[in-house]
Amino acid sequence: MYLFLAFLLVPLIEIALFIQVGGLIGLWATLGIVVLTAVLGTWLVRTQGRMAMGQLRNSFEQLRDPAEPLAHGAMILFSGALLLTPGFFTDAVGFALLMPPVRIAVYKYLRARVNVTQFQMGPGPMHHHGFHPGNRPHQGPSGDIIDGDFEDVTPSRPRSGPSGWVEGPDKR
Repeated sequence: MYLFLAFLLVPLIEIALFIQVGGLIGLWATLGIVVLTAVLGTWLVRTQGRMAMGQLRNSFEQLRDPAEPLAHGAMILFSGALLLTPGFFTDAVGFALLMPPVRIAVYKYLRARVNVTQFQMGPGPMHHHGFHPGNRPHQGPSGDIIDGDFEDVTPSRPRSGPSGWVEGPDKR
């Protein structure tokens, strides 16, 4: 129902604003503002998007929960779509979403209403190199994750006699 109302009301709001603004400043000035906001919005989306990608990269490098940087990235992408859509109302919402304090407020609002039941960073259960499902690399006391590979070096056929590591029975 909310989606239907959004698709109905947003175009009506935009049409009304176009008529009002066009009546005040004229057709060409109105069209100029629409083009200018699209160009400015594209530039702002690029710069804010780069910052959000840097924050996302840092969260992965520091093994922190990337939910907030991902949410910021999604809101920046959404704001870009709004800024490329001709209209004053969509531009206002798009520019608002480009402001970090607004994104933080939206994130907090959504976070309070969305419940994440499980979050896992890194690869899932390992099924190779002798690891079994459920066994994961061990996290050491320093907080570093220790992961490794191994190679089976046992001979393919049994050897007879001493192993070579120790001396065999003394035959005197």
